[in-house]
This record gives sequence, C-alpha cells and structure tokens, in this order.
Amino acid sequence: MADPSSPSARPPRPASAVSHGVGLAGLVGSVAWIALARWRHLDGPYAALFHLLCAGVPMLLWSVLVDQVHRRPSTGIDWEHPRPYRETLDISLTKLAGLWATFGGIALIFATGRFYWQGIFLFAMNCLAWAAPALFLLSIPYVLWLDRRLVEPRDGAWMLGAWLTGQPGVEAEAIHAHLRAWAVKAFFLPFMLGVVPGGFGMFVRGDLSVVLHDPVALANWLITLMFLIDVAFATVGYMLTLRPLDAHIRSANPYAAAWAAALICYPPTILMTNGGPLDYRPGTAEWSYWFAGHPVVLAAIGTVLVGLTAVYAWSTVAFGIRFSNLTHRGILTHGPYAVSRHPAYLSKNIFWWIATIPILSTGTWVDAARATILLGAVNGVYYWRARTEERHLSVDPAYRDYSEWMARYGLVPRFFAWVMGR
Repeated sequence: MADPSSPSARPPRPASAVSHGVGLAGLVGSVAWIALARWRHLDGPYAALFHLLCAGVPMLLWSVLVDQVHRRPSTGIDWEHPRPYRETLDISLTKLAGLWATFGGIALIFATGRFYWQGIFLFAMNCLAWAAPALFLLSIPYVLWLDRRLVEPRDGAWMLGAWLTGQPGVEAEAIHAHLRAWAVKAFFLPFMLGVVPGGFGMFVRGDLSVVLHDPVALANWLITLMFLIDVAFATVGYMLTLRPLDAHIRSANPYAAAWAAALICYPPTILMTNGGPLDYRPGTAEWSYWFAGHPVVLAAIGTVLVGLTAVYAWSTVAFGIRFSNLTHRGILTHGPYAVSRHPAYLSKNIFWWIATIPILSTGTWVDAARATILLGAVNGVYYWRARTEERHLSVDPAYRDYSEWMARYGLVPRFFAWVMGR
C-alpha cells in the first residue's frame, strides 16, 4: 500500500486564486526599479512612489493579458451583455451617493485624527489629499461604466446610497460589509504609504564599501530590501481592490476579535511600539551585540534572519495585487502557502526571537524574564490573528478544502502535529 504522505499518493493541492506569474511580474518590475534607483541615486519620496508603479503595473498587465482575470465568473461581471445606460443610471447615481458618503466619512476621520498629520502619516496624508480629487472625479465614469456590466449592481455602496436617500430594498448587512471593507483600506493604506519612502531611501543609500565587509551591515541591508518589496506589494494590494481585476474584497472580517487582534499590531493603535504594553525590548540588545567579535556566527545568524525576512516578503509577493489584512480576496495555495497556512506570521515571530534573544539581558534576570514573557504574548497575538482569519475564511468551501489539504500534507502543520504527538 502506498504511503499516504508520499508525493505520489497525495491528492493535488487546491487551486490558487492567484498565479505564480503575477507576483513574479511585479517582482521583476520592483527589482529593476530598485537597481536603477541605486545606480542613479534616486532615493527621494517620489522615486519610492514610482516603485509602486513599477511593481503594480506589471502585475496588472499580467493579470489582464495572461491570466485574464477579468473573465472569471467571480468578478460578477457580464462583459457580453451590457445594459443600456438608461437602465442603470438611477442605480449608478444612488451608488455614487453611497460611495461619496464613504469618502467623506474617511476624510473626516483623517482630518480629525491629529496623529495622521505627523510622523510617517504626514507623507501619506499629502499623497491622499493630492489623489482625492482625481478619485472623486474618476469614480463617476467608472461606476457608470461598470454598473452596465455587473450581474448585480446593487452592492453595498448602492445600499448605503439607497439608505441615505430613503429608497426601499435596503439590506443592513450589505451596508455593514461595505463599511468594513472601506474601513480596512482607510486604516491600513495610510500606514503602508507612510513607510514606503523610508525603507526605499535607506536601501538605495546603502554604502557598499561598508555593507560588503560587515556581515551585520549586509544582513540589515538585505532585510531592508525585503521589507521595502513587502511594503510595495502590500500598498499596491490595498490600492487595487477592483472588481474587473477580480481583486475586489469578497468580504471583510466580521468578527470584533479579528479586528482587535489586527489593529493592535499597527499604528496608531499598536501595543508593541516602544513604551507600549507589549514592548519586549527594554533590557534587551540586538543579536549583533551578543555575538560581536565572532564573524562566522554573525554571518550565520544574519543569513537566517535574511532568509526569514525573505519568506515574509515572499508571502506578500504571492498575493500579487490582492494583499490586504482582514479581508477575503481569493484563497492562496501556492508559494509559501503550500507549506504553511500563515507563513508571514510564522517567519516574523521566529525572526523576533532570533534577532532579540530576550532571555539574554543587558539588565537583570527580571528584565530577561519580562522580555521573554512579553515576546511570548506578542506571539500569542499573532496566533490569535491567525485563528480569527481562519474563522473568517472558513466560510468559503475553497478555504476549507485548502485547510484540510494542509492539515494532511502541509509541511509546517505536519511538523507541529509531530511535535505535539498527534
């Protein structure tokens, strides 16, 4: 009898909603621009923003020209039988009312929150303020054009507009789903935009005469590269939530626990920041401190940390144009998601333990114990995030199939099952 764990006996892995080619196309564009920027010393914020185009446009073209994602039934679009404008005009005007009300609410939140106008958020607010008039104007032809082709144009935006204008047929849950989806973008996009210039400039300005002769500097420089690629892909993902690209938000997580677990990991509500309740860094030192004077050990640890960061970035690249927190935008089963359900969380948390080594302290054993416990609590937060995400995605039969396949054949789930004696 064949061993069920052998590759020949395994059923095929469930299909992924995203092809390998999308992320690869974006990665080629991203690396090409980074290389050119280093050569031409283009390290400013506009060069960092252009990096988003260099990553996003190849992914968009691949999605449309090669994968032809716009033809998928999951878009909810019927390209062959567009309705006359007169049949959808009232729907579109109602939808625009709901969409513009959503834009106005987000703008009010941004204008009211003082933290949005300082630090890294200031750059993001300037970008969004510049883009807002164009977004407002372009929404008109976009909605008029798309509603003629949507199988069901009365979506959440329409429901909100209908509620505001006193029309019948309003479904409260559709409005809630619409607001949750836009809340995801409103919370995460400013942060992602805000960190785009910093990492890009840091990598482009890296001094090779130092980097290539110091294993710690080299590791940190390459880690910066991985993070700037990760941030670029994530930012593009939040921007391109478009139905014609089959990258729309199917649903945003409806569970309060999921939102709590995610929001405490990001500014301005982060708990792990310096001085925060889950700040595990006081009394610790970086890995390079403890192994100073041992270049072989430093090189080995640096290689592991770069590898973990590469897995983290790869996890974002695999999404292509579909990355965003707290949402369902199609189930991924390829790349790092072929070995783990949560490769980004796993690699990130392992990275922190190796980079910080909390059991070693520059202070007292109490500091070491406190740092170890707090980092364990941070790990617990990410486990909490993973479980709430699984709860949300498990509504989709495609995710249940993927999860069952992973439990039986995924490398990481099988390893943990073995460790726990299951």
